[in-house]
Amino acid sequence: MDRRLLAIHAHPDDESSKGAGTVIHYSDLGARCTLMVATGGEEGDILNPAMDRPEVVENLAAIRHQELEAAAAILGYSKIYRLGYRDSGMPDSEANQRLDAFTNAEEESVLDAMVAVIRRERPQVMLGYDDHEYYPHPDHIRVHDLALKAFWAAADQERFPDGGPAWAPARLYAPVFSRRRLETLHQAMLDRDLESPLARWLDRIPEGEDSPVDVRVPIESTLSRARDALRAHATQVDPDGFWFQIPEAVVVDAYPWEDFHLLASRDGGGEHPHDLFGGI
Repeated sequence: MDRRLLAIHAHPDDESSKGAGTVIHYSDLGARCTLMVATGGEEGDILNPAMDRPEVVENLAAIRHQELEAAAAILGYSKIYRLGYRDSGMPDSEANQRLDAFTNAEEESVLDAMVAVIRRERPQVMLGYDDHEYYPHPDHIRVHDLALKAFWAAADQERFPDGGPAWAPARLYAPVFSRRRLETLHQAMLDRDLESPLARWLDRIPEGEDSPVDVRVPIESTLSRARDALRAHATQVDPDGFWFQIPEAVVVDAYPWEDFHLLASRDGGGEHPHDLFGGI
């Protein structure tokens, strides 16, 4: 099968922290993987002390554009589609009130652009976001909402008729940080007498609650490159920070998968616990 995957993300760096190993996995298998990014990430903090310099601050949008290009190449994306909106920042911030912020963009206009990309790329599988209950960033919440709407609208030729011939993707998944995954990795660190960075994440999720997981994609052979892609976002990622505090060997030994929840489908999703395309 000519496999095609389209991932939709809110900001540069999200593509390297959510489902990155999975994209490499399918790219390695010959799938065409394409990326849609809603904003330029202008409001993201500079979290790498080595990059917190005046010339970086003054040119942050351009630098994050370059970082995205570098990361996408590592991940195996064939093309990047930028919707061109500005990072909305957090609720009640000045950035959140800007007219060019993604959160304030007119819905039909955004959907028109998204549907045109879906019809051009004709993916069987799309990646969006879950409802981000525990990280309510306006741009992430909007990607969740609009990816669902675009998934259905792309198949309706009466919606956005100038966007190309209708196309019906089979499945829309969201990468999730399941409590099971977090607890497993947390315990694996403690069992090795290592300090775990995951305690604060687990504190966000009430005991007994978890994200539903429908597919676990193996990433033991792709984890290292996924981390390289994240490091390419040098302004947003501290190379000594949170994302790299769990050694790769611990991840591969304890939980060598990325978790996905099926948000929408036209075929029921099938019974393929380790393949987003299984049964298509």
